[in-house]
Amino acid sequence: MQLIKITSQDQIPQKYQNTPLGKLIEYQNLGKQLDEYHSAQLLVSMCMDNRKQLRIPENFAYIIRTGGANLRYSEFKVSYAIAIGGIKQVALIAHDCCGMVNLMSKRTQFIDGLVQNAGWDKSRAEEHFLNYAPMFEIDNEAEFVVDEAQRLSKKYPKIEIVPLYYSLSDNQLSFILS
Repeated sequence: MQLIKITSQDQIPQKYQNTPLGKLIEYQNLGKQLDEYHSAQLLVSMCMDNRKQLRIPENFAYIIRTGGANLRYSEFKVSYAIAIGGIKQVALIAHDCCGMVNLMSKRTQFIDGLVQNAGWDKSRAEEHFLNYAPMFEIDNEAEFVVDEAQRLSKKYPKIEIVPLYYSLSDNQLSFILS
């Protein structure tokens, strides 16, 4: 996989020029002045990680934040954005240092955290982790969103679904080439 960081307008692939996806890159990476929108232009799926923040105008995008940008359990929300919102493009945004990578290694910390912070008993916390961690664990951030884009493209063949990568060190988006 190759990451293509966009640092100038002419680096945005031609097919994304003057599209909602191209504007997303312009707002985030190039500091484009925020335009005014009255309805969403695209759907953004990104990780729930608190270290990421997009620089976009109000009303520009539907945003679904879930661990690892995993939409497997949010497809009704995707369908809503397409059917009711008229969305034609979806940006799936992975990021470096994602907590959903190697989630099983965080088992003890997760269980102890639920016991200490939420007041759960240990057996309930263990059962919760073991039931859900396999559904949300990912191996590699970029590979996961590429695979997720391919899966969703089959489900929504008229919708353009594009995997992107967010770098925590500079808050920039890159295209992912597989």
